[in-house]
Amino acid sequence: MDDVEEYAAAVLALVRRIPPGRAMTYGLIAEIVAEDLGRGGPRQVGQVMSGSGDRYAHLVPAGAAVVGPAQDDHPVPWWRVVNAAGAPPARHLTAALDALRAEGCPLSRDGHRVDLRRAVWFPGPG
Repeated sequence: MDDVEEYAAAVLALVRRIPPGRAMTYGLIAEIVAEDLGRGGPRQVGQVMSGSGDRYAHLVPAGAAVVGPAQDDHPVPWWRVVNAAGAPPARHLTAALDALRAEGCPLSRDGHRVDLRRAVWFPGPG
């Protein structure tokens, strides 16, 4: 596995751990992955997430499925990753917000962003 795939595998493994109804930002994911690998940033996390369904699909365990009401056979819960303002990817805004609502994720009053104060998830040790 080269450095790019090693980074992608670490990002996808962390994203797969985000529980239903919770979310993480690109930046937080980058910080946590950098603790182990010493590299990467929010843009690199975004690149991994944009390729999680095709370019990096081989890095997700075979038969993996997301736990939660919005799983729809997605091996990676991409909708649980948002920007620093709590907004899901603009290209998939409706699908992401629908999935987040279905999981009971706290959203802003206008319903267009994740309320990060209540929804952000930090992985425990290990």
